[in-house]
Amino acid sequence: MGATTRSCAGNLPLELTSFVGRRRELAEGKRALSAGRMLTLIGVGGVGKTRLARKIAAEMSREFEDGVWLIDLAPLGARDLLAETVAAAVGCPYPDIDSLAAYLQDKETLLVLDNCEHLIAQCGALAGDLLSTAPGLRILATSRQALRIEGEQVLEISPFTVPEPAEASMEDVLHNEAVRLFEDRAMAVVPEFKVSDANILAVARLCRRLDGIPLAIELAAARMLILSAEQILQRLDDRFRLLTTGPTTAPPRQKTLRALVDWSYDLCSEEEQALWGRMSVFSGGCDLEAIEQVCSEDGIAREGVPDLVTQLVSKSIVLRRGQDSTVRFDMLETLRQYGWERLVASGHDTTLRLRHRDWCRDLAARAEAEWFGDHQMEWLGRLSREQGNVRAALEFCLSEPGEAWAALEIAAAMWSHRLSWSSPSEGHHWLERALAKEPGAGAVRAKALWVDAWLVLLRGDPETAKPLLEECRTLAERLGDEAQLAGALHITGFSALLAGDFARAFTLLEEALARRRLIGHRGHEWVALFQLALTAVLMDDPRSTKLCEEVLETARRANAEWSVSYALWVTALERWRRGAFCDAVTMMRDSVRLKLRCNDHLGLAQCVEGLAWVLADDKQYEQAAQMLGAAQVVWRSIGTSLSGLGHLAGAHDRCESTLRRHLKDDRFQAAFDRGAELTLDQVAAYALDERPARPPAPDVTSVLTRREREIAECVAKGMSNKQIADALFIAQRTAECHVENILRKLNFTSRSQIVKTWDSRPPDQE
Repeated sequence: MGATTRSCAGNLPLELTSFVGRRRELAEGKRALSAGRMLTLIGVGGVGKTRLARKIAAEMSREFEDGVWLIDLAPLGARDLLAETVAAAVGCPYPDIDSLAAYLQDKETLLVLDNCEHLIAQCGALAGDLLSTAPGLRILATSRQALRIEGEQVLEISPFTVPEPAEASMEDVLHNEAVRLFEDRAMAVVPEFKVSDANILAVARLCRRLDGIPLAIELAAARMLILSAEQILQRLDDRFRLLTTGPTTAPPRQKTLRALVDWSYDLCSEEEQALWGRMSVFSGGCDLEAIEQVCSEDGIAREGVPDLVTQLVSKSIVLRRGQDSTVRFDMLETLRQYGWERLVASGHDTTLRLRHRDWCRDLAARAEAEWFGDHQMEWLGRLSREQGNVRAALEFCLSEPGEAWAALEIAAAMWSHRLSWSSPSEGHHWLERALAKEPGAGAVRAKALWVDAWLVLLRGDPETAKPLLEECRTLAERLGDEAQLAGALHITGFSALLAGDFARAFTLLEEALARRRLIGHRGHEWVALFQLALTAVLMDDPRSTKLCEEVLETARRANAEWSVSYALWVTALERWRRGAFCDAVTMMRDSVRLKLRCNDHLGLAQCVEGLAWVLADDKQYEQAAQMLGAAQVVWRSIGTSLSGLGHLAGAHDRCESTLRRHLKDDRFQAAFDRGAELTLDQVAAYALDERPARPPAPDVTSVLTRREREIAECVAKGMSNKQIADALFIAQRTAECHVENILRKLNFTSRSQIVKTWDSRPPDQE
């Protein structure tokens, strides 16, 4: 294995297109194959396993005196003779396993067994036999699942990372591997194409919609000959018909996206194929319990689901994702769409969507029943994770005739978990559509009416809430439904609170609390109690102290942390009203910490706003003005403003008036603008009075060898690899390897980043 010149032996083909990305996987693969004798690259079809295997083999070819041999196993059927195929490829004259083992016994050879997934047992047996008799042999395999033999190392190849929606920087997006691949392949068919300001959003969304799968991106880029990136994006709902223009030299399974996924589908058993289709009903993943409940029966026993899921995970169809203490399962959107097409073709799609709907109904009902208690945070997290499923179920209910009642039931049951929506506006969106489609005069409609009124009030839209509450009250009285009458009364009191009509709000909420207590729902009762306490605080009622104590004690006794965060907030306001500014700030910050754990932006906005009021009255004027600006950032992020929240707007206006009087307009505006320029993370840190120190500049030289630092200096001077080799009296290939190692160690993608980093180093690192 100590050869210093490239062997002529082997059959690796020359690459016809550039190799994009995969710097980390390439380094890990080479390291694993150097340390062990068997490496299998696994991953979903089209992820680039073959291309990466060829690259690893090419870069390590000097180490194998007797050559690197690529054997494509895809054309072989299950009954074809594997040993004969390998023997013919490496030049062994006798086509049997014993002769092949003897032939390789004294050779230093790398075998690349490409596409083993349909011959797992045969490839595993062959690799085990050969490795046990040929000490100079190493094997690099590609497969959609591991071969599971002794000594096998497995490297999972994931799709390219894709640009996140928040990534607005052109530089960040251009460095993204998926975008670079699309641009490179698009330029092959449209030479003048470049990712630019005009198309960057479309290209980024295109790469996201294609899950970062390299083959899918390449097939999409080929369509640039007749379509723009925006037009391709618009047609992706029918991606299997659109992406059909692979190179004529590609294997048949890689010429179209459908053929690629067909290959994976055909490798699954009938039960695995059925579960693949049924799991496509989920959106955004799910846990094992959900799969068992929705996908079993009709040919799949519930007790058999765990084994089938295990097989689909091992075959790179289903992805296992860890989520705190919960394991979830998901599919790439391309595979999910394929599974959905298969499910529709089977005629079972409506049955599965009804099961999925029922699972979501059960989830929402349990969340409402259990939300005020020990598991409150767990329910908040779970409903946040299941947003995609809830939305899919609601969309089905609203598009399927006669199912709108279920949409009302699901959306209304989630009223106590408004954090499961992206904003109050989203919850209103679903309820408004469902109410329009389901005019029936039942208790479900009555409940949905007061829940919708509550959401639009949070949105700052009292005029829209009025007719909803009037209809709710009329319907509930006709039905004699005490629970919905209490709901209508409760939200009417809340509306008066938001309007700043505190006396009326107190009367209505006091009665609503009494009705809620008679019905006996602890969570509904606590919300009414909290709003009653808030009303008392804002109207300077002496009962506010006792009410706030009860609100906080009740939430703490229930161990309901999200509710505790609101109890702390209202109690902090009560302390502020009494002039206990230090206590108020401490409690408000304790509330902020819980809000961050809950991802409750509406609550965070209220806390930051409240902190500004306290600081202003405590004569910390500059800080208070900046806090007001920071609060505006959070209000804006949730699409809500103080204009419709009269109970807070009055205190806000008084605070702003105080600050303008003491700071004068210019100083106030400057401080306010500083707060308004913060990000959400910075707002939270500012509210908590956290001033993170600027991290020290990274010592880039510490991770490089002396020679690598020397070469990095040359790169920083603008020298090419050839110039570096000439200056340092080394081979050009050696210089290239050093530059590649520097980029990998510093997690860089271009030489310009080395230049920029070297130029900006502090003096003590030079």
